[in-house]
Amino acid sequence: WVKILLARMEGGIVVIKILVVVILLLVSVAYLTLMERKVLGYIQCRKGPNRVGLYGLLQPLGDGLKLLVKETVIPNHANFSIYIVAPVLSLTLALAVWGVIPYER
Repeated sequence: WVKILLARMEGGIVVIKILVVVILLLVSVAYLTLMERKVLGYIQCRKGPNRVGLYGLLQPLGDGLKLLVKETVIPNHANFSIYIVAPVLSLTLALAVWGVIPYER
């Protein structure tokens, strides 16, 4: 039973490591987008993340929240399963690329 418990713990540790990598990757992309918006705001002299809020640090959080509560629009003549599965599959494949990078020695 000890071997089974250790095997389950190792599986849980692997899942935690995967979640850490995925979460760090998504947060870094969100803040790189913030940096891009700040530069564009400075170049165009317009109000944006560079002049609104606390240095615009909550802008990626607001963008994510807006994405989650946004109404889903599905075209009438679209294949529902392909319409839903295609973005999920593309995100999964994009994140799976990070799985082949060795993080430990």
